[in-house]
Amino acid sequence: QVQLVESGGGLVQAGGSLRLSCAASGRALSTNGMAWFRQAPGKLRTIVATISWNGEITYYAESVKGRFTISRDNAKNTVYLQMNTLKPEDTAVYYCAAAPLPIATTGRYDYPYWGQGTQVTVSS
Repeated sequence: QVQLVESGGGLVQAGGSLRLSCAASGRALSTNGMAWFRQAPGKLRTIVATISWNGEITYYAESVKGRFTISRDNAKNTVYLQMNTLKPEDTAVYYCAAAPLPIATTGRYDYPYWGQGTQVTVSS
């Protein structure tokens, strides 16, 4: 069984930065695609970024492109999301997810493993 635990969320002013971490346990995820999703109050959970098993293929939602960077350290079984130039509209609960395949997709229903989420609040 895979457990994912996110950390690094918090309250930050607009223009600030945060780095989210997602630590996996239970088994190594070095051959799995990984992703970050987010869900704002009253809205659907949407894709933020994905990364392939070796880090060579990444995807970003248009709304975060150029501001967020997804990366992974397979030796530490950890995935990161560096968030810069944060905006109030980035406020949401951020979830880490592990894909069953080496390549990550953008569909939330493709992911069987999820973390509990970490709150990110950006004040204006």
